[in-house]
Amino acid sequence: MAAKNFSFVSFLIRYALALVLVFCTYNPSGRSWYHWFRQAPDKLDALLVFAGVVLLIGWVIYVRATLRSLGEFGAFLALAFFAALTWLLIDYGVLSLERSNVMTWVALSMLAAIMATGMSWSHIRRRMSGQLDVDDIDAN
Repeated sequence: MAAKNFSFVSFLIRYALALVLVFCTYNPSGRSWYHWFRQAPDKLDALLVFAGVVLLIGWVIYVRATLRSLGEFGAFLALAFFAALTWLLIDYGVLSLERSNVMTWVALSMLAAIMATGMSWSHIRRRMSGQLDVDDIDAN
């Protein structure tokens, strides 16, 4: 059962876990599961496959929760929000398009932020509106 007390720290924990998931899967530093897989001489190495399955489970949990809580339109709006924020930061000179690695880190961080928002949305919505979300209830 989900905790009834939700705080900014609760969101930050979800965001930190999403960052770990995203950056472990791929990041521009060259130290990620993607790079490990690309450089592995044996693509069916047990540890490589196990790590891939663990990451896949994390992705399924986050993406499914995000789509269930935000919906496709809400996920699109979250993506549009972070895309517009990135554009604003570029327009004001905070970010530069000339450094592609920085833009990749920003894009991956924003993907994690969308997933963390999706994981947190039911709590945020309840705080803002007082409405509870009810998922599939199995009538036993």
